[in-house]
Parts: sequence; structure tokens; C-alpha cells
Amino acid sequence: MSDAADHKQKMQERQAKQRARVAELQDPEKGLVLVHTGAGKGKSSSAFGVVVRALGWKQKVGVVQFIKGKWKTGERQFFDRLGEVTWHTMGEGFTWDTQDKDRDIAAAQAAFGKAREMMESGDYDLIVLDEINIAMRYEYLSVDEVITGLDARDSRTGVILTGRDAKPALCEYADLVTEMSEVKHPFKAGIKAQRGVDY
Repeated sequence: MSDAADHKQKMQERQAKQRARVAELQDPEKGLVLVHTGAGKGKSSSAFGVVVRALGWKQKVGVVQFIKGKWKTGERQFFDRLGEVTWHTMGEGFTWDTQDKDRDIAAAQAAFGKAREMMESGDYDLIVLDEINIAMRYEYLSVDEVITGLDARDSRTGVILTGRDAKPALCEYADLVTEMSEVKHPFKAGIKAQRGVDY
């Protein structure tokens, strides 16, 4: 058998296996829970890529940001111009900015209250809870209350939770967990964050 014929036969076998596997899969008929975590860059960026995908299908999308505060970002400016994403930035900045745990807890609780309202409304196909894992890491929110909120969401609504150090119970609960790992970062080489790449 020639190389071309051998390759074609292998690809036909692979295609048949893949089609059989896909035929076994079921639609859960509910929004999924995705967790983007890990020490590497790209957790929020990946979530906003999913936002673009959802918008491409004319789905209704919301974002609640838990930590980034008034920090000006390219994604926020883009989605504001687009005018199709409901966006709430409710954090007061990085955890070291406020230096006031009670204020940080109050901000996180207010943000999660807004998130619950949106998740339960039935108005959204996708909601991104950006940096909520950090709020749980510092115990501004408990993992139990977050899971309770996810359980109460409308069946239509998928949710993406981003941030480092996602709690094991949340990862167990989620339908998809992606851990970004850092291989190399320009910050460690003394290079400051770049507009359009980092924010």
C-alpha cells in the first residue's frame, strides 16, 4: 500500500471512531460551568474569547469583574464600544490596593449579589465572573456560597469563573476546568505590562 493510501485508510478509521464517539454524546440542555485557573497568563483572555464566540451566535452575555476595579483594559473598551455586553466592574483594584479587608469583602459580596441576580434572571446565555477565584482565595466569598449561587442559576446560563487558585470543590463542581501554566513571563525579565497584550 502506498503512503498516500495508508494515510487515507488511517484517517478514515480515525474519522469513523470520532463520529461514533460524537454520536454517543448528549446535550445537557443547560449552560455549563467553566473554570479558568492556574498561575499562567490567559485566564481572563480566554474567557473573553468565549464571550466573542457567544456574541457571534447572538447570545446574551454579561460580565462581573471582582478585582480589577477601575483599571482601564482593552477588552472593556472594546465591549463598551460594541454595546452588546452587560458589564459590571465591582472590585476596587488588586487585593494589595485597598489594604482594607472589610472593604474588599463588602465589594466581593456586592459583586456576587449582582452576579446572582444576573445568573438567576434567565436573561443570559453566558456570564463571566472575572477574578472571582481570587475573591474566594482571600475568603471574601466562600466556595459554598458560590456553588449555591451556581446551583440557583437559570438552566439557560453558562458561567465562566476566572482567577488563580480555584478551590478544589469548585473544580469538582465545574464541567470544564482549564489550568494555565506559566512557562515564561516578560515581567520576570523586567518588562512592564504591555497595552493590548496584558490589558
